[in-house]
Amino acid sequence: LFNGIYPFYLQQRRASVFDVSTIIVIVVFLTFACSFLLIIPGIRGRARLYWTLRVLLSLIVGVVIVAVQFTGDWETGWVTANTSYKSFSRALVNVDIGLHVGLAGVNVTLMGNPVNQVNETINYNEHFAWSFSADYDHSYSEGLERGLPSPILYVAEKFTTQSPCNMHRQYRISGHYASATLWVAFCTWLISNMLFSMPVLVYGGCMLLVTGTFMIFSLLSFSTVRNSLMCPMQFGTAVLRTGYGGSFWLTLAIGLLCFVAGITVVTLHYLNLDLLKTFFDLHEDKGEEYQEMTEVYVNSHFVNKGL
Repeated sequence: LFNGIYPFYLQQRRASVFDVSTIIVIVVFLTFACSFLLIIPGIRGRARLYWTLRVLLSLIVGVVIVAVQFTGDWETGWVTANTSYKSFSRALVNVDIGLHVGLAGVNVTLMGNPVNQVNETINYNEHFAWSFSADYDHSYSEGLERGLPSPILYVAEKFTTQSPCNMHRQYRISGHYASATLWVAFCTWLISNMLFSMPVLVYGGCMLLVTGTFMIFSLLSFSTVRNSLMCPMQFGTAVLRTGYGGSFWLTLAIGLLCFVAGITVVTLHYLNLDLLKTFFDLHEDKGEEYQEMTEVYVNSHFVNKGL
């Protein structure tokens, strides 16, 4: 002991608020959006509204497809419990324990009620990655060496490869397949924008349908883990239960938006092509097309020669 405190914590650790990768993705797409807003005053008439709607909707789809790759709230759960805080200590603390599962790993959050208890600030957010370039078991071992609080280690231990729960294999495989299908959806989103700009409207609408299909496939891939038995995470009488998080429902909403937009474009192509061309600013000016010539000048020399 050092002044009555167990010497497990070399420094205070704070909860992370923002993920750097997500911020970078959002900043890049916001840059594109601001650049378009600078040139939008140069577009005349109602075409300005149509251009704004098309570009902003397209950017929203793109930023969601990329950003949810790095978010950690595909599946979330919270529980409030009285539990032990450290190993070799009988002291109990009242804390909020959160589990946030992403496609590349899990975040375990520990927040005290109140934050200051047992002469310490209880405010933690620890990330344990399982991507191809990361070793989950090594991250867990580092947490043991740092002396992380017992609730965090208890939850993180459920996802190790040696755990009998087998949750690591289930979540890692489903997360990898969900991430792969989302990258395919990002590629089809790029192709749809190219087809709309060529312009080949009906094929662009079809690629939007393909984009929505792959986004739904990613959700189906991630949701397969819910069909298997889950190990209970119990803290005394309280049980930590998880459900689909914000990234899951946001991906579902954008996928359905792609379906609606794709079906609308394909339907208008066959039922009302003029309206579709007007929305994409491709409608020809019939007044100019059928404008009659008021004066005609004929060279009489060529007429007399029969030319």
